[in-house]
Amino acid sequence: MARLLHNLLLLTVGLTLKIRVMGYWSLIYGYCALCTGVALLKLGWNIILRPSTTFQWTVRETPPACLNDTSLGTHCYVKIKESGLRFHYVAAGERGKPLMLFLHGFPEFWFSWRHQLREFKSEFRVVAVDMRGYGESDLPSSTESYRLDYLVTDIKDIVEYLGYNRCFLVGHDWGGIIAWLCAIHYPEMVTKLIVLNSPHPCVFTDYALHHPSQMLKSSYYFFFQLPYFPELMLSINDCKALKSLFTSRSTGISCKGRWLTTEDLEAYLHALSQPGALTGALNYFRNVFSVLPLSQSEVKSPVLLLWGERDAFLEQDMAEACRLYIRNHFRLNIISGASHWLQQDQPDIVNTLIWTFIKEGEGRKNYRNL
Repeated sequence: MARLLHNLLLLTVGLTLKIRVMGYWSLIYGYCALCTGVALLKLGWNIILRPSTTFQWTVRETPPACLNDTSLGTHCYVKIKESGLRFHYVAAGERGKPLMLFLHGFPEFWFSWRHQLREFKSEFRVVAVDMRGYGESDLPSSTESYRLDYLVTDIKDIVEYLGYNRCFLVGHDWGGIIAWLCAIHYPEMVTKLIVLNSPHPCVFTDYALHHPSQMLKSSYYFFFQLPYFPELMLSINDCKALKSLFTSRSTGISCKGRWLTTEDLEAYLHALSQPGALTGALNYFRNVFSVLPLSQSEVKSPVLLLWGERDAFLEQDMAEACRLYIRNHFRLNIISGASHWLQQDQPDIVNTLIWTFIKEGEGRKNYRNL
């Protein structure tokens, strides 16, 4: 009888797990279908309103002058033997000084860290990378090439190529996700972790599944699972959707004095309009559901988490929940009035908070609102 009960229990547990897995993927594909329907309606409406311009977009062949601003650093390239990929990065500050490595988010590239490159080059070797699939780095075409373990290994390989075994790691948005994972899997490599508007991956997974409002804000994750169609929707009307991400009242940079100039915006469009660029960027999203939740989750490095109060894509409650996964000093700063594009929206505040975190001891007060 005991053996029979044990077998029944195992069968029940296995069946429950299968049901949960089926429910998980049914939710993903169902929401993807819903988002696709909405996108099709938007496309049809665009064709009705702008029949002559909907399918027009321009590949910007000549980079704007701001991308060659020497005050930001020197343009460099590295080819990693293991992956065979070539990476582009901009570096400033003296070689041999501590390394501060910057990882950008979607749909950005190294240029999003321009304010930090100027600020921290006095005491650090600062390096802003074009991550795999972005900017002047190689753009592998297959979705499989953007698995999270590959993206994390890229950062480890780049740090080692630069001649370092440790760094101050700074990441925003998708770069923040990769930075969290680097700190989880290579704790000895991360002296201090600084993340902007990007929750710990486990927090994001759990929170989104239990909060429909966040699931709605994350609907683009599901839409981006489709092949080809998201690239089309981001390209129509000469990349109007991409422009809107940075400039609209709902999702764009909040601080009036920090709005992107025409040249700044052209820098982003130059990078994203190149053949294969949008596919590379979207392939990050096309791998995310296959690896979450994580098997490892603890972060042993000291962590500074900066969060824009007016983030249109991520709810603020996730920021405090990240504390559960950190086994070291944790400092959280909520920056009032700031958008998702935090390091461009409020660079002076961001830079000051990073300086404070880098130089402070671990006994200080670890939370305050700005």
